[in-house]
Amino acid sequence: MSSIKLNDFKVQLKIGPFGAMVGREGSEVQVGKGIPGGGQSMIAWVVRDPGDLARRPLRLEEVPEPDPGPGEVRLKVRACGVCRTDLHIAEGELMPPRLPVIPGHQVVGAVDRVGPGVAGIGLRERRGAYWLHSSCGRCPACSRGEENLCPDARFLGFHADGGFAEYVVIPAEYTVPIPDAFCDSQAAPLLCAGIIGYRALRLAELRPGETLALFGFGASAHLVLQVAHHWGCRVVVYTRSRSRQEMARALGAVWSGPPGESPLLADRAITFAPAGWVVLEALKAVRPGGTVAVNAVYMSDVPSFPYRVIYGERTLRTVANVTRKDAAEFMQVAAEVPVTARVVQYPFHQADQALLDLKEGKVDGAAVLLLGR
Repeated sequence: MSSIKLNDFKVQLKIGPFGAMVGREGSEVQVGKGIPGGGQSMIAWVVRDPGDLARRPLRLEEVPEPDPGPGEVRLKVRACGVCRTDLHIAEGELMPPRLPVIPGHQVVGAVDRVGPGVAGIGLRERRGAYWLHSSCGRCPACSRGEENLCPDARFLGFHADGGFAEYVVIPAEYTVPIPDAFCDSQAAPLLCAGIIGYRALRLAELRPGETLALFGFGASAHLVLQVAHHWGCRVVVYTRSRSRQEMARALGAVWSGPPGESPLLADRAITFAPAGWVVLEALKAVRPGGTVAVNAVYMSDVPSFPYRVIYGERTLRTVANVTRKDAAEFMQVAAEVPVTARVVQYPFHQADQALLDLKEGKVDGAAVLLLGR
């Protein structure tokens, strides 16, 4: 076993019968033969055939480096968060519109190339890319400022190749500057878990001094709690995990425990768990006139329930994607609080292990892949 640097990414090599192989055992990719046509190559995690993680749907591959087109920038990736959405994509529960695809939509990087027509963004500037890759800008949804609902919206790591790679290309106007207050690993979870959590807070219509109930306590919820606490709100957290109950209390929750046991009736609730039955528990946990926001891109069916559960002018709504406005506002709020992400770091070559740990509930906080500078 030896190590080399492919571009600026240090990888472990072992020599096999077909040449050099990179990665830990079970996560290998052939490198060194070049890309057809002689272009530059990079290492990326690629989904070609979605399925159960046991089938290893996420593979390390040598792929062509992307180049920015008009209005685009290229980021040299420093860190990329690992999201449950990436897990849904890898396992085919959320089927990408094209394959192969490179997952990853919580990208922190430095601008290393700028396409024609880009102004106001300089080389080496640290910027972030998030779930919304682009929208049409012309449809009724975009005209209302609801670009997250644009029928032609494209999402990073789903329609367009994402940040589980050495480089990623993004439309410049869909990137956001990273505040100096955050290092790369701290910034990465803010770009999905943070932004979508902030949108969920807004859609839940949380007001200062109210009580907020959070169902599930992972990457997004632990950031939401800190913002709500900063706004002077009381927060109760429903989770079965003892370690996450303790983490919630350490971050300022007034109570944490299993569903159905809180002594407080909440004004607003946000669900993060991708399980339909949790929605019913959330409706039971809010007062008449309260709001439940369902923060999940994929979840099991919501079971049938008696009308009395939602009666009393309770509001039930979903949270779908994010906007550029959400991203800009949240990064400012996060720096003001300041928000601290609980991060579990993984070297880039262990992305498959990060997804497995996420699936098995072993990540308390947010998983982040780290690449070299």
